[in-house]
Amino acid sequence: MKLLFISLGCDKNLTDTEVMLGLLASRGYEMTDDECEADIIVINTCCFIHDAKEESIQNILEMAEYKKEGSLKALIVTGCLAQRYRQEILDEIPEVDAVLGTTAYDQILDAVDEALKGRSSVRMEDLQRLPKVEAKRQVTTGGHFAYMKIAEGCDKHCTYCIIPKIRGRFRSRPMEELIREAEELAEQGVKELILVAQETTLYGKDLYGEKSLPVLLRKLCKISGLRWIRVLYCYPEEITDELIRVMKEEPKICHYLDLPIQHANDDILKRMGRKTSKQELIDIVGKLRKEIPDICLRTTLITGFPGETQEQYEELYRFVSEMEFDRLGVFTYSPEEDTPAALMQDQIEESVKEERQAELMELQQEIAFEAAENMVGKEVLVMIEGKVADENVYVGRTYKDAPNIDGLIFVETGVELVSGDFAKVRVTGALEYDLIGGIEE
Repeated sequence: MKLLFISLGCDKNLTDTEVMLGLLASRGYEMTDDECEADIIVINTCCFIHDAKEESIQNILEMAEYKKEGSLKALIVTGCLAQRYRQEILDEIPEVDAVLGTTAYDQILDAVDEALKGRSSVRMEDLQRLPKVEAKRQVTTGGHFAYMKIAEGCDKHCTYCIIPKIRGRFRSRPMEELIREAEELAEQGVKELILVAQETTLYGKDLYGEKSLPVLLRKLCKISGLRWIRVLYCYPEEITDELIRVMKEEPKICHYLDLPIQHANDDILKRMGRKTSKQELIDIVGKLRKEIPDICLRTTLITGFPGETQEQYEELYRFVSEMEFDRLGVFTYSPEEDTPAALMQDQIEESVKEERQAELMELQQEIAFEAAENMVGKEVLVMIEGKVADENVYVGRTYKDAPNIDGLIFVETGVELVSGDFAKVRVTGALEYDLIGGIEE
């Protein structure tokens, strides 16, 4: 039996996909990337914003065509869209055989078995549940880096976000479970471990009574085989002096933090349900840069939140100009049903949102391109990710670059390298967001 797995959305979703793949592989299913030859198709969906929802629905509809043709025996939908719209999926797309919610992905084998017998099923579990799976994850990121989800759910309840309703309250995975998983990943050849959650900085507070990310990081740093440990999704108000100290003292921890701040105007931040003020954001960024001078800071912003005036937007623009974040992404506000922000007055026209987004990205381009030019002449440690076909050029990343979202460095060398190798590279040029370099042989 051949199985095709489609994983959509964020890296947190990807870890759930890899767990399901591990379970399916343990049963002997053969993986394929060709939908024409698949007996079973599983789609792990996202519905965080409108575009993600549309992509998920489109994928389900496209795969449903193979069921109509009779070549596909089972079509299964999992993840966030399945959790949120389970009844609508079953009612409107009868080709779907099974729907699994966000806390039921460990039941994928039972769902497949039922579907192959011609029985449809809906598997939804308590949103406070944390599935426990013994089968080893099937890492899909190439083997040299992997994501590890350290917690599930969120308690922040930002007014624009649906995550708490489809992923549940914040709950940490036990530390011993994470250490065991990280050791297994290192044994499989993973060199870079990337910690993810809806919010990593609160890790352990529910289990151990205090924020325990620094403790977890210290333990992970002792695992031989791991070279880099990267932390994503750190809410600025939860960053402690202890976390900063661990980042400074442990050489394996990348001097890189992802701080989702969303805006810089105090009124908008309050309407968003965020827990920081503009001054507090300035203070935490200042502290991080003072304590860790070479830190790379990434953030995300939202333009066109309900009620955002031109003056408030201009304040955000000035903030970006002054703060000079190393990495920055900008999203237009997407009104999600069942969120408080979707019911707010003064919704902004789409064209205005997009215009503001484009202006901010243009500003960030100038900041990023200048920063890239300033790297010329410096020596950097690079993780090799692959090779350009028919050329002595390798593709890699520095500690400043998280996979699939940040830039790359193209390394010219006659030295033979493989994915996962680390090399010291002299930067010789900049190409917009990317760098060019060489190895002194």
